[in-house]
Amino acid sequence: MALSSLLATIHDNLRGVRRLATPLDVATVIVVVWALRGALRVARRSFKTTKLRGPPRKDLIFGVAKQILESPDPGAMYEAWAKQYGVAYEVPMTLGGKQIVLTDPRALAHYYARETWIYVQTNSTRSFLRRNVFWTRGSVVGRQRKLLTPSFSPDAIRNVTSVFYSSAHKVKSAWEVVIDTNTGGSPVIEVQEWMNHISLDSIGLAGFSHDFGSLDGKPASITEVLDTFGSSSERPALTVRLLLLARVFPLLPYATKPRTRLFREMQTIMEDISSEWLARTRKEREEGALDRKEEKSVIEVLANASDSDSPLHLTHEEVLAQLSNNTSTAGLPPNFLPLQMKSILIAGYESTSITMTWALLELARNPNIQSKLREELLAFGEEPTYDQQQHSLPYLDAVVHETLRVHPPVTDLFRVAAEDDVIPLSEPVVTQSGKVVNSISVARGMQIGIPISCINRSTEIWGADAKVFRPERWLEEGGIPKKAQDIQAYRHLLTFVDGPKTCLGKNFAVAEFKAVMSVLAKDFVFELRDGPNTQVEFGRGMILPRPRIVGEQGTNVPLRVRRYE
Repeated sequence: MALSSLLATIHDNLRGVRRLATPLDVATVIVVVWALRGALRVARRSFKTTKLRGPPRKDLIFGVAKQILESPDPGAMYEAWAKQYGVAYEVPMTLGGKQIVLTDPRALAHYYARETWIYVQTNSTRSFLRRNVFWTRGSVVGRQRKLLTPSFSPDAIRNVTSVFYSSAHKVKSAWEVVIDTNTGGSPVIEVQEWMNHISLDSIGLAGFSHDFGSLDGKPASITEVLDTFGSSSERPALTVRLLLLARVFPLLPYATKPRTRLFREMQTIMEDISSEWLARTRKEREEGALDRKEEKSVIEVLANASDSDSPLHLTHEEVLAQLSNNTSTAGLPPNFLPLQMKSILIAGYESTSITMTWALLELARNPNIQSKLREELLAFGEEPTYDQQQHSLPYLDAVVHETLRVHPPVTDLFRVAAEDDVIPLSEPVVTQSGKVVNSISVARGMQIGIPISCINRSTEIWGADAKVFRPERWLEEGGIPKKAQDIQAYRHLLTFVDGPKTCLGKNFAVAEFKAVMSVLAKDFVFELRDGPNTQVEFGRGMILPRPRIVGEQGTNVPLRVRRYE
């Protein structure tokens, strides 16, 4: 048979097959190929990863993931497993997945040193939070963090400390009015909402040069969106399942329509704010009315990066690209500034307000600690500057960092290995086969879990009183155990994580925290509304779990508040 005839016959046969194939056939082939690809990946991970011991799979679909998500104290669960299985162990997750959990200081140091290129965000995290400085990797994250780092330098924070005090004094004045008009003893004030408004207005002015006005009672779309996030007491069972399945199927979060709609509204609001600010800035620059050396907010520092002597120095083309919302020539994503504004709002608003609420709760629970803090603040007298916050008020510093230790806003995090790796351990663990190992092999694609709240409150790391709120540990000689000192993060805490992607805004958050506490704890006395046996649980926030007094709706934390006299 001639070659041309053979090719014609093959072509005709292929056309026949194509005509016979239905969309269902094509879909079936795609599913089979996807399943085979997934099975090969799972097999490779299983073969190359050290098989560690861990809790049994109690739920066929969700493993222990649902149990962790719904637990009132996930850190206690992680710690119990660490005591039973060792400093590195394996937990069963959704749809047959597995996750290695690390609680060992040496393993954590290794992990965080390699976070930006080996241990990266999961697909679901990247899909949900898009491309910004908190979630990008490699050279992109280095570029973006270089741009933002000067915005959170001591000089930059020193310039915006007055914003924090202004917000705190607005709350002080409002509470004094409530106390003066109350005739039935100490009024009950829902403090978490006020902490939300302090955090929102402070991040607005200090971060974006924008006054949200929530402390002044101004109606604002962003306030409504953020308040709506915390209005639901519990996650519906369907939402819990979708969140867990989303770790396997990244597009599933978009099926939770109400919350997706709220996040889209937030994105639109931040784009409007950034566009308005950029237009105003461009006009002021063209008119020569903008003093680039007087920048105070984060966004002003970013926009002024075109100065040739700026430590981050954006090129002229980059600045023009950002002012016109075009893609930067240096590899920055489109709409870089709106994305960073949204990121800073998400990262800073909720975490700071949660931490300040926990601080007020702990002061109400511990009258002696509250009195000791107030005595230091009254003895100091004047309103502390940023530098005095750092060096002149040791007990305030201790209360702040004990709150960050006991109540980290982010209780745990997950990453996935982008490459094969070997993680060293400071103490050996026993594998499923009974072998004792001093390091563990991790295959590409394996999930790694870091239980932050567990590590911050671990009795193995922080001593027998690790669960107790005791600020004095930060002031006593030997108060920080040697094993805790091996945690190489900020103040030996994983609250702000560690490594190349440690939280850029940690000093910003601590300065705001100290400013607010120095005003409120000096002038007011806080008491639990229902007495010393008041129970606290977790409610549902925007992204993070929030404290809530048992029996209250949403995330309400009502405390009795009176003037100190």
